[in-house]
Amino acid sequence: MKKPHRFALALALTGLCAGAPAKADPIEDFYRGKSIGMVVSSATGGGYDTIARLVAKHLPKHMPGNPAVVVRNMPGAGGVIATNHLYNVASRDGLTIGQLQNTLPLEPLLDNPEAKYDSSKFGWLGSPLFETGLFITWNGTPVASIADIQKHEITVGSPGLNSTPSFNTRLLAETLGMKLRIVLGYPGQNEVFLAMERGEIDGFPAFWSSLMSTRPQWPSEGKVRMILQWGDDREPAIPQVPWANDFITDPEKMQLMKAGSAPLSVGRPFTAPPGIPADRLAALRKALSATFADPEYQAEGARLFLPVNRPRTGEQLQKIIEDVWNMPAETRARLRKLGGA
Repeated sequence: MKKPHRFALALALTGLCAGAPAKADPIEDFYRGKSIGMVVSSATGGGYDTIARLVAKHLPKHMPGNPAVVVRNMPGAGGVIATNHLYNVASRDGLTIGQLQNTLPLEPLLDNPEAKYDSSKFGWLGSPLFETGLFITWNGTPVASIADIQKHEITVGSPGLNSTPSFNTRLLAETLGMKLRIVLGYPGQNEVFLAMERGEIDGFPAFWSSLMSTRPQWPSEGKVRMILQWGDDREPAIPQVPWANDFITDPEKMQLMKAGSAPLSVGRPFTAPPGIPADRLAALRKALSATFADPEYQAEGARLFLPVNRPRTGEQLQKIIEDVWNMPAETRARLRKLGGA
């Protein structure tokens, strides 16, 4: 008589367990049926915008609740308008994120009066890549090494005095003693490259990724010399190119190089406004990391010639930016000078 009772009891317990509601997931419940707005600090059609839209396409399947992601471009003031919006205006509920140009975390440190934000207080989410700087010269230029450029002045093309190429040119001159004279007035990288072909200027501080996406044949055809690479780490594809850190022995100059290379280290950063709930920040970071590891995302990025295979986590970005934000006062002063302040 005991066995039937035990069997009945087991069935009853099984029924209770089957009928019990699943444990609620507050993150999934919050995001289900909603949309995440992604503010992009650059105009449509560029490299930042292309990566942002690729991420927006693949992110929803990795987010709890599968919310849609809607891209909104907000260009202006070199991206400062969008960054100010994210910091001072955007909702802090986890339904707004942004993708920023990599120089924007430095703008307040360079005393840009329009930059009304503290970069260390954003909720940094991650980046699909980190950049490597690459100083190139045209093959007809009579220099072939850092040592040559430390002795003989060459010209470098740049859009404007406070542009990223001008900043990087001054960074290399200050930390490595390279004799570089900036020639202004070229609207962008493409115009600089055309000027190099015409012999108007000698060199340019490019990014490895942008050279590969616009002039991938130049190195293999011997049209340019790759003089130097710099940034957070060496580019594995060009191990033969000297790395800047190997030539810097002065600790203060090394600190300046690390601070000045922070934009390269953060790559194409995604962020959330400051103060969003910790569990939603963690969910966004986890989903973005999963997106960067998604084979479909990587394959589509490769088809678009996007460098999407060297991601940074949100925690890594947070540390890089906090380290720069807390740099010594002397380094900050030298950085401002490089920025044209």
